[in-house]
This record gives sequence, C-alpha cells and structure tokens, in this order.
Amino acid sequence: MVLTESRIPGEMEGILDSVIRTGLQYVEEVEVFISGGESVAAELKKKNIGLATGSRSIGIGIRTIDHGRIGSSGTNDPGAWKQCLDAAISSGKLASSQEWKGLPGTKPETRAPLSFVPVVFHEAGTAEKYLHSLLWGAEEYPVDVMSGSADLYSGWVILANSHGARSIDQKSHVSVSLEAIAGQSTGYEFDQSVTTTIDPARVGREAAFFAYHGQGGDEIRTGSYPVILSPMAFAQLLGNVIIPAINGRNVHAGRSRLASSLGQVIAAESISIIDDPHRRNGPGSTWWDAEGVPTRRIGIIEEGVLKEFLYDLKTAYRYGKASTGSAIRAGYGGQPSIGYHNLILEGPRENVRDDRAIYIHDVVGAHTANPMSGDFSVEISNPSWIADGEFGEPIRKAMYAGNVFELLTKIEALGKTDREVGSMILPEIRVADQKIIGV
Repeated sequence: MVLTESRIPGEMEGILDSVIRTGLQYVEEVEVFISGGESVAAELKKKNIGLATGSRSIGIGIRTIDHGRIGSSGTNDPGAWKQCLDAAISSGKLASSQEWKGLPGTKPETRAPLSFVPVVFHEAGTAEKYLHSLLWGAEEYPVDVMSGSADLYSGWVILANSHGARSIDQKSHVSVSLEAIAGQSTGYEFDQSVTTTIDPARVGREAAFFAYHGQGGDEIRTGSYPVILSPMAFAQLLGNVIIPAINGRNVHAGRSRLASSLGQVIAAESISIIDDPHRRNGPGSTWWDAEGVPTRRIGIIEEGVLKEFLYDLKTAYRYGKASTGSAIRAGYGGQPSIGYHNLILEGPRENVRDDRAIYIHDVVGAHTANPMSGDFSVEISNPSWIADGEFGEPIRKAMYAGNVFELLTKIEALGKTDREVGSMILPEIRVADQKIIGV
C-alpha cells in the first residue's frame, strides 16, 4: 500500500449536496462532515518487527438544527447517508431547544493546508525503516526493548452546511514510540510530526537511557524542591486541569476555578499560553474550526494575565458570547466540542537544566487531578537529579503533589527547545518549591 497525496473521492460532492437538499425538507439547517484517510502501522514486539499493515477509513457525520433543537448522527458508510440523516433528524426531535443564531454562512477562503505534507509513504520502506532506527538507537544502552510502533497517516476532511459554507482540508501525521526495560526500571519516549522530520533513533536512545539510568537510585526525603517538568509531564497536568478551566461551557456552568478571573494575573508574568491555529505544520493547524468558523490566534493567557475563554457556537449562543473558532471533532460521529488547535507556551528561554533540580520525565495518574481545585498527586516516572545540563543520580520511587493553578505562578524559566505532545507545543519548564513525597 502507498499513501500519496490525500485523495478526496469525487462522489463526496454529490453526497454533500444530496444530504443538504434532502435535509432542508424537514429541518431549518443541515451540516455535513465527511472525513477519510489512509494509514500504515508497524509494531515492535520486543525486537521483532511485525508486518506493516495498511488501512483506509471514511465516515460521515450529519448535524441538523430545527427551532434550536440539535440532532446528530454518524456512520462509516457515506452511501447510507439517508439513514444517517433520518437518525440525526430523529435525535433532534428529542433534544431540548436552546438559543441558536445559525450556522456560519460565509464560505471560507480556499487556502493551502497547514497540517499536510504531500509525502509518499511506502509501507515496507518508511514504517519498517523507522522501527529499525528505533532499535538502533536503543542499542546504545544495555536494555531490553518491550514494544515500539511507527504510524503514518494521510487524510482529508470536508465540512459543508446549508448556508453555502464549504471547506476542504488535508492532514498528515507521523509518529513513533518505544518502551524499554532494565531490571525494574522502564523508559518510554515518542516523537510526532506532520512531516517526516521525526528522529526515531533519538526516540529509541532516550527511551533506553531512561530505563537504564533509572535503575537503583536513592530515596528522597519529603520536601519542597525545584523541579524540571518535561513537556510530556507538563502536558498531562495542563490537559487535565487548565484546559477544562478555560472551556466556556465549564466557565458558565460553575465548573471552572477561573470563571471570575478574566483580566487577573493567574500565571508567572513572563509566560503566555496561546492557541495558534495558523502555525505552519502544527499538529492541529487549520484555517477554520469543526463548525466552519474561521480560526484566529487566541491569547488565553498573555504575560500572566487571563484574557480569553474558549467557545464553540452552541456554548457561545447559549451564553451570549461569540465563538472563538474553538470547535473540534474527535471523528465523524457525535457533535463538535470545545477544544484547542495548537496550544503553545511562550516566554523567555534559557538553559533550565543548569541549576540543580529534580527532573521529571513523565507522571502517572494525572487524570485523577481535581479540575476545579487544581490539586493533584501523581507518581513520578524516571525522576532524577539534574545539574549543569547532565543527569545525575536517579531517585527511587517518589510522588509529586501540588496544585496546577499555583504551579503556573511558580514557573521560573522555559527551556530553549519545544516539542509536540498531541496538539500542545511545549518546552521543558523549571518550577520552584514543588512538593516531592518520598521517605
């Protein structure tokens, strides 16, 4: 199987028109979302390279609005659009009516995709080459490889509605990962990109390093320490606390600690958190959101001050706000929800590893953090002392406890290099006075 430039089947245009024309006989507005793509995946089981497999996917999601009642349905068979439309209309009849001012009516300007690179992926070539590179990198340390993967994806999405809005976008994605073990110590690392600029050898080498380096180690006494969080560790805390807190629906429903904090300083004054949907080759870059609303740069936190919450159309209409172009879809099924496109941490950069601190590569249990209070208590993966840019003695098992909202105010510095974690683009961060629970 070969993935080339993402191909959009010609018959999709006819389906879009048919769904909208038929739906308007029964409801006031119709929205159609169709997505498709091709993927190649290969896995490592220990050091054995599995056969790369390819797959194709396609699906259609339909949303109907009638007198403020919103219905939706989805299917992986676009040819069954009539049944899908019927299901959406039926679900809308059961929904409660809400304030609704209409789907976007402006046709988005045609622009080149921001998250797509028309690279040809050869199943037996690229995916297997990545796995070999993972193994080659891991050979630098005496560890056992437990598992690994290489995934390649090329796809497209079409969004159209009954007001004439119609947009087409293309997406590509490449990712690799590896997990290694040495004694009782494990190490995990990954890399991802819209392009093929990932470095599988580095991923294998760093996963092996963390497994090898984490053996043994000394106990640490419970206390407050300076901490360096990797982008992977910080992303988990952000995703489970800060993201829900800036969601407009949570804000107006009384489920956000930040509801009354607009215009106030809530983070270190040197940092900003923005959503930049127009970043070239960003993992979530797009010219419009999942409802056809044009996207824009959103300064959520600017120099420590909370500036904006995120809204989709449904939430904006309900609470008398304007959509921030923050609607996203997890797939063709279900309705859009509030999210972000490229969440980026900005601020002055420096070598955060110079002064002695505890380095936290990853955390376990971030999903248990309290999104209202911000309190968390997580297990640390691969903790180690670090100083002068070098990893020192590893730390035996420890916990990390604190409050994510307070953590934002104690960020002292941002590392010089960014990396992608999902749709977040983050550096390492150095944070003062963090509670580590040991002996």
